[in-house]
Amino acid sequence: MHNRRTFVRGSGLVLSAAALGGLAACSRTSQNTGGGGGGASDGGGGDLLSQLQDKGTITVGFAGEAPYSFEDGGELQGASVAMHREIFGELGIDTVEGKLVDWNSLIPGLNSNQFDAVSAGMSILPERCAEAAFSHPEFQYTTALMVPEGNPEGLENMQSFVDSGLTVATMSGAVESTYAADLELDSIEVGGPQDGVDALKAGNAAAFALTAISLNWLADNTVDGVEVTESFVANINDVKQFGAGGTVFRKDDTSLLDAYNEKLDEIIADPERYLSIVGDFGFTEEELPPEDMTTEILCADDLSSLQ
Repeated sequence: MHNRRTFVRGSGLVLSAAALGGLAACSRTSQNTGGGGGGASDGGGGDLLSQLQDKGTITVGFAGEAPYSFEDGGELQGASVAMHREIFGELGIDTVEGKLVDWNSLIPGLNSNQFDAVSAGMSILPERCAEAAFSHPEFQYTTALMVPEGNPEGLENMQSFVDSGLTVATMSGAVESTYAADLELDSIEVGGPQDGVDALKAGNAAAFALTAISLNWLADNTVDGVEVTESFVANINDVKQFGAGGTVFRKDDTSLLDAYNEKLDEIIADPERYLSIVGDFGFTEEELPPEDMTTEILCADDLSSLQ
């Protein structure tokens, strides 16, 4: 058993899996609630856990994004899925089934009872916390830049573009788009990861900014002639933009959330066990959320307390 580490100021992220779809774990899309549907809700925090235990199956919504949750050869897999199989299995729920939906439909689908939880490594953001309940942090995120091989412009982070005359490509709805806007950079928004790669290769942008774990996957598995910079924590107005993702539950499903968090805390406290679950998908000990990064802080957007 290892003790949880203190806060790490920047971490290298690596990725492996299959499928490009989405890669939007850090997207800042707003979510709306719905009603009705196919999942089970405990209606007040007392019943869903026991219902799922009786059934032996939980259905999770996912958006097909490697390495968090995706289908490969018809099989649901990924780091988030592996974490869920471990935790829900310990809770007596042996089968994890998935429902593929668009990224923007994950929280609405959850709240309309189409599935029981969201498995997507979704970033814990204030606007999302207003609509649903997040687990304790599961994965820490950082940003990186995909650049032409050799990094001819010597780019290192988002500040590299300030007053440079260079254009950065970001993914629509992703936090990197917010960084570019806040820094008033010359930027273009693209619809997905492959669009960002295409913009870079066409010379329409000097770099493509996205989460480091996603860009490393692209560079290592699908793209030639590019490289990925060292990962960094973006600095906006002297505030480092630390972030982490977690599993999403309906706000009423408190029994399931509490039971999940109890098991998750045991895993996060033991790096060897953590890596035995998610290491096959390229995650390292650097992705372990530090002890002082909490869901409450991220939901409140109180990033200054993590500086």
